[in-house]
Amino acid sequence: MLEKIIILDFGSQTTQLIGRRVRELNTYCEIVPYNKFPKDDATVKGVILSGSPFSVNDKDAFSADLSEIRKKYPVLGICYGAQFLAHTSEGKVEKGDSREYGRAHLVSITQDPLFDGIAKDSQVWMSHGDTITVLPDAFDIIASTEDVKAAAYKIQGEQTWGVQFHPEVFHTVDGTKLLNNFLNICGCEKDWTPASFIESTVAELKAQLGDDKVILALSGGVDSSVTAVLLNKAIGKNLTCVFVDHGLLRKNEFERVQKDYEHLGLHVIGVNAKERFYKALAGVADPEEKRKIIGKGFIDVFDEEAHKLKDIKWLGQGTIYPDIIESLSITGTVIKSHHNVGGLPEKMNLKLVEPLKLLFKDEVRRIGLELGMMEHLIKRHPFPGPGLGIRVLGDITAEKVEILQNADDIYIKMLNDYHLYDKVWQAGAILLPVKSVGVMGDERTYEFTIALRAVTSTDAMTADWAHLPYEFLAKVSNEIINKVKGVNRVVYDISSKPPATIEWE
Repeated sequence: MLEKIIILDFGSQTTQLIGRRVRELNTYCEIVPYNKFPKDDATVKGVILSGSPFSVNDKDAFSADLSEIRKKYPVLGICYGAQFLAHTSEGKVEKGDSREYGRAHLVSITQDPLFDGIAKDSQVWMSHGDTITVLPDAFDIIASTEDVKAAAYKIQGEQTWGVQFHPEVFHTVDGTKLLNNFLNICGCEKDWTPASFIESTVAELKAQLGDDKVILALSGGVDSSVTAVLLNKAIGKNLTCVFVDHGLLRKNEFERVQKDYEHLGLHVIGVNAKERFYKALAGVADPEEKRKIIGKGFIDVFDEEAHKLKDIKWLGQGTIYPDIIESLSITGTVIKSHHNVGGLPEKMNLKLVEPLKLLFKDEVRRIGLELGMMEHLIKRHPFPGPGLGIRVLGDITAEKVEILQNADDIYIKMLNDYHLYDKVWQAGAILLPVKSVGVMGDERTYEFTIALRAVTSTDAMTADWAHLPYEFLAKVSNEIINKVKGVNRVVYDISSKPPATIEWE
């Protein structure tokens, strides 16, 4: 039986990071809204209470009844979680004289299993406006910083702890050790590994699908590719994959990806639908309208291919855990669909199978490597579903797509040649709807501008522009202008997210 840690989400932007840190310690965990604790689940080994954007004193602050959790499970409250435990036990939480934010160091630690192996001068990361000023009688301080006396506490008579710093962030040097100590307290086996996930998932897929047939839309990306290999391992010939070329893929990608899929032993139907998409997109400049046209076109093409097959009962999808989490509000109300080919299950009257829906992106990559997939498939940058359709700004034509494909191909190849590709989260070229004057030889030109984009990130929720070497950018610019007909100017995007987005449209 798969043991788990439950993380109650009170709305912190680092809640997913808590989950990832626990998973990195080979322990399965689930993130659920603060008021949706799974009662009577025998697999739960412990509970973590996340931070929150609220103060516990706000009238709209999230509140949960922990009476059935405390004393039954080990509990760790982080930041707001720690303050909430104190606040609801007749302690006092008040606004600090100044916001406690940034690095701090522990100046005292009392011997306690939560701090086993952690030095007293260890650096921690604070991020809160409130602080615990009065602890309830049964709460014992077990760690302090220079400014925060109750940096950590333990409740007498129960396995409940609170820390006002964030062990999940990188800047808390021994944060992973603290979380590991908590998992030890919970009695976790820590045996949730890529190999164990593959073994259990393949067994579950075999039981779930039996002799049923599954159709899967492949994109060439990591998530759909790993989904395909897992399903193929479980049901073999009963899986049919469809790879649609909407004319907005990278240069030669349709052919290259199909060859990669042959290596994986997948049965793939390749559909060249370029002209169909170009015709539907003619004259359309609005980004949202382009997305809708591309999305609808994909569904229509996929549906047509599916109807050529017999007895399909399931639709496979590469949905991953952040998609699931982000499709729920903090109260558990759906605020957006997480389906990456939204509309298909309903249109085709198929049941969904989503073998990766419990995994974070970095875990998907580890599963892919464990499955023996080629490294370039696993380490591939994220690529938007609408493809170059949202990187050709303004209206789309076959000519513009070809210009962008050629420029993008040079950029990506040079990132690989200079060993920079794996150092960025996502990179690509954008064709701007701007023409400018240039000089080539003795001729005056009036041609397009290409913008280069490269960002560093861990989850795409936030991203910083990648500080690529000037010499490299100069060589890429020179190569594009010299070799791509229709371009006479190259610029580099130095905007971070927020306030900008990774994609331009």
